[in-house]
Amino acid sequence: MNIFWDAEKYKKDFMFVPQYGAAVMDLLDAAPGARVVDLGCGNGALTEQLAARGYDVTGVDASAEMLSLAREGHPELKFQPGNALDFTLGEPVDAVFSNAVLHWIDADKQQTMLDHIASQIKPGGLLVCEFGGKGCAETVHAALEKRFAAHGLHYRRTFYFPTVGEYAPMLEKAGFRVEYATLFDRPTKQNGPDGLADWIRMFDTAPFAGVDPALAAQIIAETVDDLSPVLLHDGVWYVDYVRIRFKVRKL
Repeated sequence: MNIFWDAEKYKKDFMFVPQYGAAVMDLLDAAPGARVVDLGCGNGALTEQLAARGYDVTGVDASAEMLSLAREGHPELKFQPGNALDFTLGEPVDAVFSNAVLHWIDADKQQTMLDHIASQIKPGGLLVCEFGGKGCAETVHAALEKRFAAHGLHYRRTFYFPTVGEYAPMLEKAGFRVEYATLFDRPTKQNGPDGLADWIRMFDTAPFAGVDPALAAQIIAETVDDLSPVLLHDGVWYVDYVRIRFKVRKL
């Protein structure tokens, strides 16, 4: 994972992430009582919904801060530390569900990650996931890249945003049969008048590592000015999300 979370800020201003994840859950048609991993469970909002649908669910997250929030908010549910590359519950589960997580895994680790996920699922079990797809937030990333260059800096792109055609063969190589796949635009509303700046500070921290804080603030302010004619509509900020969604079954 190439992100460290401000868990309280996430809970306050970015609850759209689990809210959108509820639609992904509809692809999960495992039988009631099935053992399900909520991979990258965050503060447990979707873990709770999975449990409400009758699954025996365990939330897994690499962030100690997020797990603390999850346990505080949902003391009746099971949570454990781990990430997509190393989690295990001791024996294979019926399904793995993951929302807005897999794009945080470095590109050169994606196949290893999928192989590991497959190893944790029973034959016939499911992986249902959604994450950033090709072109996700490209308007923002391109504007930041331009501003970094203007200040003599390199803008590092650490996200992994594939197409269906790029990702489906990787899933098949890991031993899955692809049953459903889609790539779609989903402009995503941000919270408050500083929505875009807050989004950058929450989700796009890696490029700013080692940058003087004053310069980082200047770059963000310049980018906000650049993008207000494009992404600010009637006083509301939208980020140009593109999502990729899969339902795959282990052979």
